Amino acid sequence: MTGLRDKVIFITGSSRGIGREIALRCARDGARVVITGKTAEAHPKLPGTIHSVAEEVVAAGGQALAIQLDVRDEQAIHYAVEQAAAHFGGIDVLVNNASAISLTPTLQTPAKRLDLMWDVNMRATFLASQACIPHLKQAANPHILTLSPPLNFEAKWFAPHVAYTISKFGMSLCALGMAKEFADDGIAVNCLWPRTTIATAAIEFNFPEAILRASRKPAIVADAAHAILLRDSKTFSGFFFIDDEVLRASGVKNFDQYAVSPGEPLYNDLFL
Repeated sequence: MTGLRDKVIFITGSSRGIGREIALRCARDGARVVITGKTAEAHPKLPGTIHSVAEEVVAAGGQALAIQLDVRDEQAIHYAVEQAAAHFGGIDVLVNNASAISLTPTLQTPAKRLDLMWDVNMRATFLASQACIPHLKQAANPHILTLSPPLNFEAKWFAPHVAYTISKFGMSLCALGMAKEFADDGIAVNCLWPRTTIATAAIEFNFPEAILRASRKPAIVADAAHAILLRDSKTFSGFFFIDDEVLRASGVKNFDQYAVSPGEPLYNDLFL
């Protein structure tokens, strides 16, 4: 095992989906993974808890610490980060994966839904980064990786779901600013976004079944994240990466392995 062996990887929203997949990919290197999420007990409709993922991480060859965390709670974020740093002796990587989605137009977006997306997307990304940065400054190859889209201010990306777009671009704007702000500390701050829709619960509940079949598996995002986290933090910062571009640059040629339905046309993700 090489790569991320013994690195401490703090991942928000890692009880299922892309967050879980990134945790398992890091675990295969022998990383020490901090699994966080609200789901500590099994959900009737959704698979996975922080504890089941922690068990999977250990089975995959990593070490795990499961912390129940509501990323809307500032004090809880700070407590979780300090607990993780004390347990493992520092933090090397923060993955801002937690996200809330509601693809609703302006008149159909109640304040409660607006607040949820802002709090889980932009605000939690800002606060988790803020809490981790003092530890990242002490790390050998520190990274913040945020799962948010490349910035593109064409109106067509805003009009159908203004609140959601603003909240996701807010995550990307955090990365844009922090990459510059912490460049002298050698902390890489980058974003990663999938080329296609990814087969997760978010797609299952927000899109028709045909789109789920035209999606790729979360493993493609996890493999791309892994490739980014191995890069030199001093020279690879401030980028908006697309998953298959990262993997193509790493020498991957067979992308059928990631398809839910190999051979079927793929459905492009939002913002691309």
